[in-house]
Amino acid sequence: MIPVRITLIVVLLLLTCGRTMAGILIPMDLGQRDHLKAYGVAYWILQQGIRVEWLLNYRGGSFHCDRFEALERELRVKGVSYEVTGGVELGSIYSEIEQNNMERILLEKPPKVAIYTPPGKQPWDDAVTMALTYAEIEYETLWDREVLAGDLKDYDWLHLHHEDFTGQYGKFYASYASAPWYIQQQQDFEAMAAELGFKKVSRMKLAVALAIRDYMEAGGFLFAMCSATDSYDIALAAMNTDICASVFDGDGVSPTAQEDLDYSQCIAFTDFIIDTNPMVYEYSDIDQSPQNGRSLPQELDWFSLFEFSAKWDPVPTMLTQNHTGVVKGFMGQSTAFRRDRIKDHVRILGEIENSNEVRYIHGVVGKGSFTFYGGHDPEDYQHRVGDPETQLSLYRNSPGYRLILNNILFPAAQKKKQKT
Repeated sequence: MIPVRITLIVVLLLLTCGRTMAGILIPMDLGQRDHLKAYGVAYWILQQGIRVEWLLNYRGGSFHCDRFEALERELRVKGVSYEVTGGVELGSIYSEIEQNNMERILLEKPPKVAIYTPPGKQPWDDAVTMALTYAEIEYETLWDREVLAGDLKDYDWLHLHHEDFTGQYGKFYASYASAPWYIQQQQDFEAMAAELGFKKVSRMKLAVALAIRDYMEAGGFLFAMCSATDSYDIALAAMNTDICASVFDGDGVSPTAQEDLDYSQCIAFTDFIIDTNPMVYEYSDIDQSPQNGRSLPQELDWFSLFEFSAKWDPVPTMLTQNHTGVVKGFMGQSTAFRRDRIKDHVRILGEIENSNEVRYIHGVVGKGSFTFYGGHDPEDYQHRVGDPETQLSLYRNSPGYRLILNNILFPAAQKKKQKT
């Protein structure tokens, strides 16, 4: 028997919706032609000053808003599937959401997006930049000077390019020390550090990491992939020691570097063992990589998304919206995270079941939060330096890229859940 409360809600919804204008439903299940562009359309609607409902767990995390002519034109131009809803249809949708593990979250305004990325970096070096560009979501770029000048306060959402916050230049020394791009990068970073008053690049990057943590404490949302995840926490842990070999900063590693790490400064990881050998392409044992013994073949490299309670746990539910619960894996300098190196307060969003490997995590920092996603490019299994750009038009239904774009809309959500 349907509870009386639900019956009354459905009746009220039908009566209310019957008097309203038609709406537009942007489905995000397997029937959607272009999932990635759909996020861009949702962002565009918010830019028009119109609120959007994110229907969590309903048909893959669909979007709904009032119908207007410019929107339908935008959807047709971008090749995004949509459906027109009348009052009866919308009442039925709301009823289904009320009775199941689903929820309506109101998106109110487009978040202002920043990408922390070095000047002159090619856009295809970074999956997030490619996703934003393909979805046609506006963003601005900033670097060390702007972060240390306090510019982060102007942004709602920050993505960290695949950066090394430890001052070890990505630990590319063994393979690329003589490459012109590597030499130029080191010269540029050292010049920036000197300009900003730092004796070492590692100290400048630590100051940037601390400014980013302050940004989160004040309410900012941080997203990072690949080496920007673990190197960020390692830099914070190493604030009172020197973990850089002489080839990076002119002097040696502190003999007590490992013992001097302060894990209490980290936002996501703990108890990790660092690797200070400049000839090893790895920062620590946080990463589940071939360098650390990972031997999972590509055909078996898939990770599962957790299913959360949409009504009581909407944040991780938003971050895991997808049209599939299983996502193919992909490698990077930091491919995945060891479960036993993750702090207890951090939420695991995606993992390889029955293993020590976690791919996707989220945690709260003060009034803000972070989301870390292992790997480099969701549609390039083993991306290498100099590899060509991934053409997202060939992967417009990519579940792996959807996880990135979930994070873009996350800051737009109303602070309190919208209830019927």
